[in-house]
Amino acid sequence: MWKTLALGAVLTLFATTAAAQPQCDQRDSVIELLSQKYKEAPIALGVTHNGGLVEVLTTGNGNTWSIIVTTPQGMSCLVAAGEGWRAKDEGQIAQDPEA
Repeated sequence: MWKTLALGAVLTLFATTAAAQPQCDQRDSVIELLSQKYKEAPIALGVTHNGGLVEVLTTGNGNTWSIIVTTPQGMSCLVAAGEGWRAKDEGQIAQDPEA
C-alpha cells in the first residue's frame, strides 16, 4: 500500500510540474531545437514496453545532454537534461555496472 501511495505522490508531482512547464512537441521539432540550441545529437536509444522511444542526446564533447521519450504517435517530451555526459565502454559495463 505504501508503494502505491508513494508512486501516486511522485506521479502527481511529475504531472503538476509537467503541466506547469510543458516541454513536449513533435519529435522532429524537439530534435531540431536540441540540435540548434545545444548542438546535441542522439547517441543512444531504446524502445519501452509500450512502444515508446527513449533517446539520449549529447554534444560531441559531452558538455550537455538530454533524454527524451517519444510516444508511438510521434510526441516527444524532455524528461531529463544536464551537463557532463560521459559514456562507459561496453567492457566496463559488463564487468561492473556500478562503475
